[in-house]
Formats: sequence, structure tokens, C-alpha cells
Amino acid sequence: MLTIDIHTHIIPENVPDFAKKFGYGDFIHLDHHKPCCARMMKGDKFFREIEDNCWSPEKRMDECGHHHVNVQVLSTIPVMFSYWAKPKDCLEVSMFLNDHIAGIVAQYPKHFVGLGTIPLQDPAMAIAELERCKKIGLTGIQIGSHVNDWNLNAPELFPVFEACSKLGLAVFVHPWDMMGEQKMTKYWLPWLVGMPAETSLAICSMIFGGVFERLPKLRVAFAHGGGSFPSTLGRIEHGFNCRPDLVAIDNKVNPRNYIGKFYIDSLVHDKQMLDFVLNLFGPDYIALGSDYPFPLGEDRPGELINSMPYSKDVKEKLLSGSALNWLNMKKELFV
Repeated sequence: MLTIDIHTHIIPENVPDFAKKFGYGDFIHLDHHKPCCARMMKGDKFFREIEDNCWSPEKRMDECGHHHVNVQVLSTIPVMFSYWAKPKDCLEVSMFLNDHIAGIVAQYPKHFVGLGTIPLQDPAMAIAELERCKKIGLTGIQIGSHVNDWNLNAPELFPVFEACSKLGLAVFVHPWDMMGEQKMTKYWLPWLVGMPAETSLAICSMIFGGVFERLPKLRVAFAHGGGSFPSTLGRIEHGFNCRPDLVAIDNKVNPRNYIGKFYIDSLVHDKQMLDFVLNLFGPDYIALGSDYPFPLGEDRPGELINSMPYSKDVKEKLLSGSALNWLNMKKELFV
């Protein structure tokens, strides 16, 4: 059974010292302090340790063979978005990252699909890079759950979504720069609490802001099983019904009506939760996502789906069918 993992992150093995080049900022660079391993440094501060499966396509393919994953959808590590930077500098970082992913896709087209990153703090510049992404062979983009002070309903961002729809490019929304992080300094809470909330923020912003209503052909997938959105949909809908004066000010359509208008990945880590989102969204709108190669991901991508007593048809949709529809790609490209 064809297996496509829509949520995997990659970074070039050698990243320029952008902070030195631009003269400011906590741009990420890598400290290759030992073989097959590197420290991600955010300015002069340690951010995360990574191994060579974070940059080597050959290592990834080897591990995919062991995990029975046929195709990985590659996207940058969200800390690389750099929306806080000057737009022209963010564009340079984005182009570097996009060229890297496009090169891997061109070299191994049956194993990888690529998503780009764009300087969303400057929508006109972002659209130009979006168009270039398509020209160099990328199938969509990954964006953050917000862009500095803009949530995803911001009118400044709508032309970018409109361009994605017109170009037929998929959009993957990943949480980053988590809200309330200054209150969550212990217990890894930004990743455990902030990330799910950020994803719900992104989904609600796009629903209530009318993005899905105005762009019905836009194909959007949200990371981490939709974060806290699925489990709080009842509360969200109740708020829409009881205080439309506060909630339904830009879009009069019930938020529940948008179930089936966007995708989520399967990264929920729990059998009961996978059952819950499957019953809510249906198998056509859930796609395998593992967050490879990071520790909060699924150690063996697809293991949760394969462990469930679902029919072959449902498993096929979860493992590849929904991903192919979201990417607007044919199965024959990978077999």
C-alpha cells in the first residue's frame, strides 16, 4: 500500500551564516560538532540537536525503507520561517531553502515532494516567490500559524492564499512562535500546550475570516491532527451560535460546515483520538503526518494507522489517498 508522509522537515547540511551576512538577527546556523550530528544555533543560543537524517536524503530514504514509507513531503523546520526579519533578507533565506528542497525533489522524484517557504511579512514579495516555487518544481508551501501580528485572517495575507488557489499549490500550516511562550518556560509547554492552541488559532482565523468561504478550491492541511481544534469544535460552534455579534462578524457560516473543506494530518499519538478525528473529518481529509525526524513525531510513521481495525479502503485513504488529493498529484508518479 502506497504510503505518503505529508509532515516531514528538512534543512540543508550547510547553512550560510545569515546573521553575519545581514548584520543582525537570530538566524539559524549549524554547528557540526561531531560526525552525523549538528547543533542548531539560534544566534549564539542552542536551539536543538539534529542528526544527519535531518539533511541527508539518502539517510531519509534508508529510514523510510525500514518504516515502509514510500514518499516524504519535505518542508523546512518552522524556526527557519524568519518572518521577523527584513523582507528582502527573509526572501534570500527562503530562496536558499526552496532551491535546496527543489534539488532533492529533482534528484529523487519518486521519493520526495517539496513545499516551499515564503516571506509572508511582505505579501507581494511572498507571491513572487510562490510563483517561483511552482516553476522550480515545488508542489505547495508551508506557512506558520500566524505572521508576526497578523493572524491568518489578515486582509494583507488574503492575496497570498488567492495566489495559492489560482496556482493550484497546496498549503501546509504549521504552528510556530507559540502564543504565551513567556508563561511556559518549563516542562516543554510551548510544544505541548502552545502548539495545539496555535493550530486552532490558525484554523479559526481562516474559518471566521472567510478565507475558506471565499476560496473554496484552496487546499490547506493543518499539522498535528488540527491541534486543539477538533476537541474544542463544540465550544467553538456554541460560541458562534450564542454570540454571533462577537464571532460571526466576518463570516455568517457555522464553523462546523467547514469540516471537509480542509485537511489535517494524523499526528495525534492516541488511538481514541484518531478514531475521534476520523469520525469527525472522515478518511478523505486526514493524511499521514509524522513530524519526521523529531522526537514529538511518530517514531515509526504510519504505525498508529496500521494498528487500527480500519478497512483497507480507509487505511489506503489515510496512508496516501488524502495526501494525493491535497497535493493534487497522481499515484502513478510514485509507483
